[in-house]
Amino acid sequence: MQQNQAKGRKFIRISTILILGFLLVFYFSLTYGEFSMTLTDVVRTLLRMDESDDNQLVIFTFRLPRIVIGILVGLGLGIAGAILQALTRNELADPGILGINAGAGASIVLYMYTISKLGMEAGFMATFAMPIFGLIGGIFTAIFIYSFSWTNGRLDSNRLLLVGIAAGSGLGALTLYLSLKMDPQDFEAATMWMTGTIWNADWQKIIAILPWFCLLLPIIFIRSANLDLFYLGEDSAKNVGLATEWEKSIWLFCSIGLISACVAVSGSIGFIGLLAPHMARRLIGLHHNYVLVISGLIGIVLVTLADFIAKTIFSPVELPVGVVIAIIGIPYFIYLLKRRTVR
Repeated sequence: MQQNQAKGRKFIRISTILILGFLLVFYFSLTYGEFSMTLTDVVRTLLRMDESDDNQLVIFTFRLPRIVIGILVGLGLGIAGAILQALTRNELADPGILGINAGAGASIVLYMYTISKLGMEAGFMATFAMPIFGLIGGIFTAIFIYSFSWTNGRLDSNRLLLVGIAAGSGLGALTLYLSLKMDPQDFEAATMWMTGTIWNADWQKIIAILPWFCLLLPIIFIRSANLDLFYLGEDSAKNVGLATEWEKSIWLFCSIGLISACVAVSGSIGFIGLLAPHMARRLIGLHHNYVLVISGLIGIVLVTLADFIAKTIFSPVELPVGVVIAIIGIPYFIYLLKRRTVR
């Protein structure tokens, strides 16, 4: 009982620190940039007390949608990464490394290519359909990867990693080929999107992916205790009477749904699903009712901070968010790989 209370207090303490960290990034993202604003200007604009057209445009058209997209993408990828690592019992598992990002991305680029060739306008319905196509591509990719990762009736984590990397490379090549077939304007947009960016965030994209979060997150958090059993081993889950295959299907659908929604608006941002869950487990332990929340919060901080760095460090030139996160993520991935090899 005392141990649970101590764990709960630690969870609240860590969550508070992460939320304060995000609020600090939120403040700088709203006030700092090519068009600098004071905190008073921001508050007055948010409360609709400032009638300045420039302030309204900067806050509500450019900066606030970008921050909201960053929150959703960081939250979704962080939680999806924690789910995949628990199911595979592999701390190197990540939506990007396993090729699920690439599968969702290839499907979305194929959809974008089809729209451009048919001469259709990318209106709200087209934007709303993008996560659905991402889900289809992600599910087929996951089925393909898992079908080649089973040996002797069990999921081989190392084989899963290798097959995922191979599938991701192949799908990445397909995505590049499709983008090269596009018109120059569409190609430029697709190339920026593939590197992982939220520079073109708008309220339309937020509305398009918000239903996915509202539908999937309650399912994830209600069933979070079952992830503890999977992390201990599939035999542990079977011993308590859990229908493991059905449960695994639910978790895969939820994680791929979140990934697809994120990829639809931000492109392929890698390493969030690797970094956030690993950091969360080191901070709070292995209980996934805590790990999922902390992973989501860390993901939010990482994406919003990376976006702030991307748009300010080389201003007026802007780096894709995916590049900034990769600069952090690649050394950390090598560290984890080396750590596993030493063991």
